[in-house]
Amino acid sequence: MFDLHRLRLLRELKHRGTLAAVAAALSYSPSSVSQQLSQLESEVGVPLLVPVGRRVRLTPQAEILVAHTEAVLKRLEEAEADIATSLTDLTGTLRIASFQTAALALVPTALTLLRDAHPHLRVHVTQAEPSDALPALLARDFDLVITEEYPGDPHPRPAELEHQPLCEDPLRLATPRPTDAGPTQELRALADHPWVMEPEGTPARRWATALCRTAGFEPDVRFESADLVLHLRLAELGHAAALLPDLAWTGRPPAVALRQLPDGHHTRSLFTAVRSGRGHHPAVRACRHALRQAIGP
Repeated sequence: MFDLHRLRLLRELKHRGTLAAVAAALSYSPSSVSQQLSQLESEVGVPLLVPVGRRVRLTPQAEILVAHTEAVLKRLEEAEADIATSLTDLTGTLRIASFQTAALALVPTALTLLRDAHPHLRVHVTQAEPSDALPALLARDFDLVITEEYPGDPHPRPAELEHQPLCEDPLRLATPRPTDAGPTQELRALADHPWVMEPEGTPARRWATALCRTAGFEPDVRFESADLVLHLRLAELGHAAALLPDLAWTGRPPAVALRQLPDGHHTRSLFTAVRSGRGHHPAVRACRHALRQAIGP
């Protein structure tokens, strides 16, 4: 029988990448983690790690063990959920990660609903982009992640995660010089105007750049930021054109002219993601219900 604690360390190494990262996450020393994994190798009877420079790589046999460990941990998640469901009072801690727009537009209202319905549930919220939050969810740093997908740019969905649709969020052109032209012509009219966009390499940037190129021009991106509040401010003051989601205006009227985009699918999709086996945990169900209520009818 293999030691579950050591198997979890091996799984952590797969998801975190280095012994130092595993040690930091679990408050161990790197030497202690290394010693535990060496003992696991002795239990299994085959090499599990191969040195690659200053790092280590999992062997095929280690990958097999991790896959079985994922299955065991999924069953334990289900057991934890079943126990929580059997209780009359929802307690414990729920750790949520959300990207900025959802954190501003949905999370505060959802927190109010959760507090009113389940006063003994402790909720921690961290603002994090999906590219960081989803790997951290796999590594068990969070219990639920609010994530997004831009048109034509779906992110990978590991089998270890369960996704549930949350809402569709239309994207619109925030223009400092509105016209009566059609969507494509209005977009093209901004070919020589400064733009604000998210950083290179992000799904939002890839989508926005492709949209402008389809309209026949390369956007003059003078401002780059993952902070949509900055995008809003630059658009409001006429410093830049922007492509903004409707959720950015939750609770207040738009302060800049908004125009429809050219024909096509110009809506980002919001999802919640949890580890497999945790979707029916009452705290997760309560959070998802509160988020749907926060969206409104």
